Amino acid sequence: MPVRCTRFALVATVSLAASSLASMLAGAQTVPTPTNDAPNPYKTVVGWAKLPEGRTWGSTSAVDIDKDGKSIWVAERCGANSCTGSTLPSIFKFDANGNVLKSFGAGMLLSPHGIHVDKDGNVWIVDCACTGGTNTAGVAATGAPSQGHQIFKFNPDGKVLMTLGVGGGGKDSSYFWMPNDIVTAPNGDIFVAEGHSSRPGSNARLFKFDKTGKLLKTYGSFGPGAGQLDQPHALAFDSKGRLFVGDRGNNRILIMDQNFTVLDTWMQFSRPSGIFIDKNDMIYVADSESGSVAPAHAAWKRGIRVGSIKDGKVIAFIPDPDTITGTSSAEGVAIDAAGHIYGAEVGQKALKRYERKP
Repeated sequence: MPVRCTRFALVATVSLAASSLASMLAGAQTVPTPTNDAPNPYKTVVGWAKLPEGRTWGSTSAVDIDKDGKSIWVAERCGANSCTGSTLPSIFKFDANGNVLKSFGAGMLLSPHGIHVDKDGNVWIVDCACTGGTNTAGVAATGAPSQGHQIFKFNPDGKVLMTLGVGGGGKDSSYFWMPNDIVTAPNGDIFVAEGHSSRPGSNARLFKFDKTGKLLKTYGSFGPGAGQLDQPHALAFDSKGRLFVGDRGNNRILIMDQNFTVLDTWMQFSRPSGIFIDKNDMIYVADSESGSVAPAHAAWKRGIRVGSIKDGKVIAFIPDPDTITGTSSAEGVAIDAAGHIYGAEVGQKALKRYERKP
């Protein structure tokens, strides 16, 4: 039977007084010079993934790699920017040549936003419900209309194993409100980033659950300072078990231990919408909002920045090919075992592949 966790038993919260010196200084970083000039050693491949006949791409920010290292999982928004009113499957698995291997999730999601494939091959989908609405065209595994603000854990064949959150959401500790991303630690602990608005008073939190869905810790409130977040949009672990948090609205990456103590703050990767760290501890950061989308960050260009966890230097930059219209580029980013980069795009409604130039 699927495990349904609708109320979270709060065991402990993170105290700002217990934060490290790095945490206290997190809101007082010197903004670096924009890193727009790194070389681009990649070529863009458009139309790589082939949807079923008659389907067109919707907005997508959700892309990850299967545990086989070569298959690609994507969740797209039913040919539009929302699956409201749609009975189309929104979760796809593609082989290395872009052919569909599986699809599922029809009627279960409003606006799939984050995706994570765990070490066992299970697929976690974050339904942000950022676009609002209620999907009465299809029903979720519970038999109720999909209302978003939830996270679903599927096995590779699409069976629901667990849900986190309550359909329709809420803003206290028992609910999610516009969750963005999820990642699991090697021991099975679950980490969730929540908050998709920069309006004052918005939710902006991190959650830590055990593998059964029991809430262990929360962190954060809305704002720019220490102990605060603004649209925590992306999560990833490095080989040391450190948690990298894309604090998008604050134009920074927070590097934390698994108890949410801030160890370092990076701003050289610009405005992070998506983060992927590969087995060699290379970091790939998708910036979908700098420039015309976020005028206050206009000196930075949108695109995907590549660097090393070892020294934090940006060594490559794939620029957004559409910088004139203001259409955002990749929000989600993933890298397969062969080194191909995949960019999932909301505004352009596309999944692009980037291959190294000859």
